[in-house]
Amino acid sequence: MSTEKKALYIIFGATGDLASRKLYPALYLLYTKGYLKDHFAVIGTARREWSDDYYQSVVKDAIDDIKESDKDAEDFSSHFRYQSHNVKNSEHYHTLKDLADSLDNKYNIEGNRIFYLSMSPAFFGTITTHLRNQNLVTENGFNRVIIEKPFGTDLKSSIKLNNEITDSFDEDQIYRIDHYLGKEMIQAILALRFSNRLIKESWDSESLSSIQITLSEDLGVEERGEYYDKSGALRDMVQNHVLQIVSLLTMDEPESFTTDNVRKEKLAVLESLKKPNVKEEFVRGQYKTSEDGKLKGYREEEKVSADSMTETFVAGKVIVDTDKWRGVPIYIRTGKRMKEKTSRIDVLWKKTDHQLFDEGDSFLTIHISPDEGFELQLNDKQIGPGMDICPVRLNSICSKEEIKSKPEAYEKLLLDVLNGDETHFAHWGEVAASWKYVDYIRDAWNENLDNIPFYSACSMGPDESDELLTKDDQRWLYNPNV
Repeated sequence: MSTEKKALYIIFGATGDLASRKLYPALYLLYTKGYLKDHFAVIGTARREWSDDYYQSVVKDAIDDIKESDKDAEDFSSHFRYQSHNVKNSEHYHTLKDLADSLDNKYNIEGNRIFYLSMSPAFFGTITTHLRNQNLVTENGFNRVIIEKPFGTDLKSSIKLNNEITDSFDEDQIYRIDHYLGKEMIQAILALRFSNRLIKESWDSESLSSIQITLSEDLGVEERGEYYDKSGALRDMVQNHVLQIVSLLTMDEPESFTTDNVRKEKLAVLESLKKPNVKEEFVRGQYKTSEDGKLKGYREEEKVSADSMTETFVAGKVIVDTDKWRGVPIYIRTGKRMKEKTSRIDVLWKKTDHQLFDEGDSFLTIHISPDEGFELQLNDKQIGPGMDICPVRLNSICSKEEIKSKPEAYEKLLLDVLNGDETHFAHWGEVAASWKYVDYIRDAWNENLDNIPFYSACSMGPDESDELLTKDDQRWLYNPNV
């Protein structure tokens, strides 16, 4: 039986797409599983003038595909209230406090509050300052702040943003959400690495040839053109998702599985990343019209500059500069409008020192999405006479039904916040170290904005991405073009 939690959620940006697509369904699933039941409430705030009834109808629409019954959806949505809110207006926080206090009493929540900032980072400091100054932060319960990415646009802006937030909240009250850290197979990386001796003993530069991370999207920027043209793939994907995955793949085994110990080891990795030779070791690209002419190029997207030099693709060679990892290149690539939508990690072992046989590649593939599970490719003897070698794959891939039944990333992360577990959230030290690394690459690119390699929409990126590995006598293991 799930243990019921008490909490009042105040969601800033409650009318946005993220709230409808992710937050309301996640909260509903926690409700159906008993983590939330009688002692919770949600206040949605935004600039729009909505009534409570209309807001509750929006919530019911958001959970329509997953509701257990109409009555269940009605009971769940009855815990929701709405307040039109200007985040810069102090008086609105007084009204918000009155509503919060009344719901706290109505549902016996005991002062536990979770503030979800699903808005532009430009407002984070303003909101957190008002929450503290207008006494929405309680003294008799827990107070936790969930912050969506992007956390700044570079190291300087992220430091300013962090200082504004920590003026009002302590680090252990701040939850910087990265939905990739809520994905099942990302959370499984440490279990796979440290609970299997076969893998654990061969997970270093002595045994591994390379690690390859691919986060590819088949869609373009869609309606995000205005945001994306100021961000690009480096800031949008590498600074957070990609480098978080790198840290989990290469961190030392923690003394115990606690938030502090896991974060300590992840931070050690991110602080030891070697400054790359950007010209030689990083590639950017931008998608152009597809070869069949059916998919438009990035510069033709809505709210994108016609001469934009923003990268929609990044590939690079990341080196963790420690004795254990210095000899293992970590190749990363991420992009929009690529051949297929997939998130995966390929770990390639070196061939044996004395090759008795003509052996092929041995590698482990961790499928993050849309497939979930792992495959291990080994070498076996081909059936019949002689000693010819053929590959064999051992796999554990979840069925579509199994994937559908698993908790979605936001559901797991919101439950972690309820439980006060910060393990799967980014600590400020990790954010700062990641920005320092990414800023170095960005600064190098800014010195040469005259040209950018293009790749056709529905491809796997520019040719320079393949050449990056060819120079090291390597190749991308995942290549849907073959």
